[in-house]
Amino acid sequence: MKQSKSFSSMDRKQKFEDMAGSTYDLIVIGGGITGAGIALDAVTRGISILLLEMQDFAAGTSSRSTKLVHGGLRYLKQFEVGMVAEVGKERAVVYENGPHVTTPEWMLLPIHQGGTFGKFSTSIGLKVYDFLAGVKRGERRTMLSPTETLNREPLLKQDGLKGGGYYVEYRTDDARLTLEVLKEAAAHGAELINYAKAESLNYDASGRITGITVKDMLNGGVHTVSGHKIVNATGPWVDRVREMDGSKKGKTLQLTKGVHLVIDQSKFPLRQAVYFDTPDGRMVFAIPRDGKTYVGTTDTVYKNDPGHPFMTVQDRDYILKAVNYMFPNVKLIGSDVESAWAGVRPLILEEGKDPSEISRKDEIWESPSGLITIAGGKLTGYRKMADTVVNLVAKRIQEGGGQAFGSCKTKNLPISGGNVGGAANFPAFIREKTQFGVSQGLDSKLAESWVRTYGTNAEKLFQLAHEIGNNRDENDLPLSVIVPLVYAIQHEMAVKPVDFFIRRTGSLLFKIEWTLKWKEPVIQYMASVMDWTPEQKETFAGELERELAEVTRPARTE
Repeated sequence: MKQSKSFSSMDRKQKFEDMAGSTYDLIVIGGGITGAGIALDAVTRGISILLLEMQDFAAGTSSRSTKLVHGGLRYLKQFEVGMVAEVGKERAVVYENGPHVTTPEWMLLPIHQGGTFGKFSTSIGLKVYDFLAGVKRGERRTMLSPTETLNREPLLKQDGLKGGGYYVEYRTDDARLTLEVLKEAAAHGAELINYAKAESLNYDASGRITGITVKDMLNGGVHTVSGHKIVNATGPWVDRVREMDGSKKGKTLQLTKGVHLVIDQSKFPLRQAVYFDTPDGRMVFAIPRDGKTYVGTTDTVYKNDPGHPFMTVQDRDYILKAVNYMFPNVKLIGSDVESAWAGVRPLILEEGKDPSEISRKDEIWESPSGLITIAGGKLTGYRKMADTVVNLVAKRIQEGGGQAFGSCKTKNLPISGGNVGGAANFPAFIREKTQFGVSQGLDSKLAESWVRTYGTNAEKLFQLAHEIGNNRDENDLPLSVIVPLVYAIQHEMAVKPVDFFIRRTGSLLFKIEWTLKWKEPVIQYMASVMDWTPEQKETFAGELERELAEVTRPARTE
């Protein structure tokens, strides 16, 4: 195994210096879940790899999803049987390798007179789904009577209710899933740098791609790096990289936008995750999480900046109308929305199809210069997508006279934090490590929350708590804030306050009050330890304020 690489933001300068003097087997552009999966797959085969991300890791689509590693039940309606079979099975692999970031969640599918799913078709569909996805016995679907359905979720519309289907999906923290894959890749020797933009592609005299000119987005420094193979895994930006390569021909992307609303449980006291019909025949999810209920998603064509998608009044009102239709006593209004997020799906254009009908399949394109592009795909299928891409990379390297690399090794490889003795052992692991945290003087709730969030890495947080606790005064940040913050900087490459509050903790979406309370002290601490200039501090603080405004402001008009 290659020597592990630092994943600390304190080592960014050294990373750029090391990168500039190196030639890699593979350079991946894009630090979302697809790029992360490719990095882990490649490095565990012995391929030297550099991954570059122009924003923070997972800042694009990979932190803006419905936060489900789901098996694709909706694809049965479109008769995409192969996709259901593949992503259903892959879902179980993702869970087994990272139970601390993936949680089984029983999902209720209410069946109403005239709805999308009838009782017979739901029963058959879920049975086929169980079979195709290889669902384990204890998680197979159950059909419910109207009374049983209402017992599980009393808020549901009773008029025309014929029963329900009950099946398992898997809830995840999409950004943290991406980070844990990246951390595991770094542990195996992958070099990973965020806020590093591929400014241009470099070629030899015959037009073959040989490397990238990289810009450090924090200080403007420009570096050149060489690589035998380059993979474009930039999600919504893949066509822009293809334009840089002069190879945007044939199939192109169709970006669609998905919006989710977050509502406090006091306004929408949902007991049970529900997958339900909208008045126009689409399906959306409502999912309880951490004292909130989040609902989504929309599916509309998007033509604006993929880096800053935003919720419109129409988006918000569409979801509120759907909630009030299915949960008539909730009576939500616009001011009940506590926060929201919008994400962009990079789908492959299919002329004449509505956004909801476009396939979520992935495809690989190879340009005359040798640039390999991976487009489309889903969060759940990230590992299989990586396998396919790295197989092609390994084949091309060998064809070019390089060494032969082995097959994929990630199917049974726990991601960072996930080596807990198997998913079935995770509850026992939580109890054991929580007790250990308490023995170190931590509050039991805090200790348990760290174990659930960080898995085996919680021990590093316990160690930090011990070290920090011995050197603190009454004016310092509480351990519940300072320990995850120091860990995020030293072990998860958090560079800016937005990285910490959005992608390392999720607090900007699900704990607004916590974010507002601690934002100033966090900014002060980061500015101090990372030696920001006054201008940087002002810029990064302003970015956090804009993100706060984006998730909490009233919806915009187009």
